[in-house]
Amino acid sequence: MKTVWIVDDDQAIRWVLEKALSRAGIQTRCFSGAAEVMEALETELPSALISDIRMPGTDGLKLLKRTKEQHPGLPVIIMTAYSDLDSTVSAFQGGAFDYLAKPFDVNDAVALIQRAIQEPQGEDAETGEGTASATTGPEKGMLTQSTSTAMQEVFRAIGKLAQSTVTVLITGESGTGKELVARALHQHGVRAKGPFVALNTAAIPRDLLEAELFGHERGAFTGANALRRGRFEEAHGGTLFLDEIGDMPLELQTRLLRVLSEGTFYRVGGTQPVKVDVRIVAATHQPLEERVAQGKFREDLFHRLNVIRLRLPPLRDRKEDIPMLVRHFLTTSARALGVSPKKLSEQAMHALSQFDFPGNVRQLENFCHWLTVMAPGQTVALADLPPEVRGVDQADGAETTRITSTGVVSWQQLLSQDTRHRLMRAERDVWGQLTREFERTLLQTSLEVCRGRRVEASSRLGMGRNTITRKMRELGMDQPACEDATVD
Repeated sequence: MKTVWIVDDDQAIRWVLEKALSRAGIQTRCFSGAAEVMEALETELPSALISDIRMPGTDGLKLLKRTKEQHPGLPVIIMTAYSDLDSTVSAFQGGAFDYLAKPFDVNDAVALIQRAIQEPQGEDAETGEGTASATTGPEKGMLTQSTSTAMQEVFRAIGKLAQSTVTVLITGESGTGKELVARALHQHGVRAKGPFVALNTAAIPRDLLEAELFGHERGAFTGANALRRGRFEEAHGGTLFLDEIGDMPLELQTRLLRVLSEGTFYRVGGTQPVKVDVRIVAATHQPLEERVAQGKFREDLFHRLNVIRLRLPPLRDRKEDIPMLVRHFLTTSARALGVSPKKLSEQAMHALSQFDFPGNVRQLENFCHWLTVMAPGQTVALADLPPEVRGVDQADGAETTRITSTGVVSWQQLLSQDTRHRLMRAERDVWGQLTREFERTLLQTSLEVCRGRRVEASSRLGMGRNTITRKMRELGMDQPACEDATVD
């Protein structure tokens, strides 16, 4: 009979898993610490081991390491309530079968354990150990501890990809942290000692992008006074991150495809092939499948890049992370400015947590820096928040807001959300559609308020009666009007 060992200093967790696995017909044995497990492994071997990551004495990662050294084929599942990128990647680098974040669904946990005990076991199995260092640097901002399921999936993917050099395509809205994920893939991977080179293909003029990517020979064009290595050569032995790949011109897509296929290219003006060994990580906020259908992106290049896809969730889909991110960014901003970090009142934190953040985590980071500089007190009140969060019309300071069950929302926010959704659905003529809807709503409301009197409505709107009549005809709104006593 299959046996699963459960290691956790929390008796409640041991009890829940023991009962759930028993109902699934799986025998269990429970331990409160790693020392007991290591002693038991000298005489017995379970079908799988599931261990907490933080325990008194020897922690779960050390237990994983020792277990894999002695029994490399034993599937080990690491579980923790402290879900962060470092521990997730460390677990996979140590050879963990998978990573289970607390709190977890019991049925999902049982299903995962069942998959683990079905794995073939062998003493010659690979341990998957890596040499990448722990995450440091700016990704601690956006890629920090997270309680959201969506980010846990991203952490898990980074961990699984750590020992691979496969091409990765990162998709997500602007400001979600695509470059930070690319850096994490590099820093936790087998190429961590090599260079990480980033290039935003949308930020380089079309006529300069080719030389930026592939370099140029001396005299290749006016101003090329010396040989220059391109980003591909700079990234040799490491990772090249191509941001906003969806905006790359078609003619350069052809050259990029050749490099990915053959590993060689020619500098601009060059006649000798240059061979490079580079891992490509690409990113885009655009739906590449639609770009392919529109003939704006090569289908063969899309499939070459889309080997593994990581989808980053927008901040509005991981709002439970906002309080943690706010504290982190306020601390970081205060440290940079040499001041004490500020705190948010309960009302201010609630308002920030309800805001949709069209600019995602980058916008939240900017807000926190703004608050560090502009908020008058050490505790940030609701009135101290940026105007767009409070729904203030910055043109005249008027509170043009709508109160909903989820908080305060301005019409500008709603317009921004609607525009974003239309653009993400790749709708055509968004400007024309929204302009017509805006004009129709404005005219209908004005006529309702003025009881159908066009002269009064046109006067209040600041337009002539002939203009309002023409607009209504264009919008298919023409209707009998209440005639005024005065003549327009």
